[in-house]
Amino acid sequence: MVLLFVAIGVLVTAHLAPFPFLFDVTDDTVWRMPRTGRPTIYLTFDDGPNPTATPELLDVLARHQVRATFFVIDKHITDETLPIVRRTFEEGHAVGIHWHSRDLMFKSPTSVASTIQRVADRLQRETGHQACRAFRPHAGQRSIPMIMGAARAGYLVVGFGWMAFDFNWFEPRNANDLVPRFARNASPGDIIVIHDGHHKNPRADRRYAIETVDRLIPELRARGFEFGTIC
Repeated sequence: MVLLFVAIGVLVTAHLAPFPFLFDVTDDTVWRMPRTGRPTIYLTFDDGPNPTATPELLDVLARHQVRATFFVIDKHITDETLPIVRRTFEEGHAVGIHWHSRDLMFKSPTSVASTIQRVADRLQRETGHQACRAFRPHAGQRSIPMIMGAARAGYLVVGFGWMAFDFNWFEPRNANDLVPRFARNASPGDIIVIHDGHHKNPRADRRYAIETVDRLIPELRARGFEFGTIC
């Protein structure tokens, strides 16, 4: 009976773990990028486009001359935010596909593949640019059928580095806490995730994200890091 509970616990953790575990033994998922000749960090942003925060974030990245990867939610792309997505592409950033809920964990590989492809087709049709072939599931929570479906669509499931996501335990997210932690734990190939949007509220207040990025880039550059995109 104890072993049964342990096995159930392992399976649950495998779905929910915000780090590589059990399901991530193939080349269809990535939680850190391969090392290159120069130490490189990969800034990624989830849950946009946000009509207020994302343009300000793009301004910050342009000022620092940094390119990043934006994982956008299909339902947040509206007539109002579509120009923001176009701008993201045109300024040289990668745009990958995100999802707003855990429901894709429970879909068949065929359903997952068709969902991702539908969003990719829409992005290309409405922006004139091809999506980065990277898919980030909601909160990094994945399943074997989801990983299989993404691979069938030609997409890599992308996670993020250990301690490299913008949680702040039970405190409000703020740059004073996040910047030192990101800078302290940074290592070559790390994928950092910060939220420029929210999976339910497309207009969420994300001033902390803008300030964090504005302060983090100089900190990482001072440590010798460059910045890259997933694609």
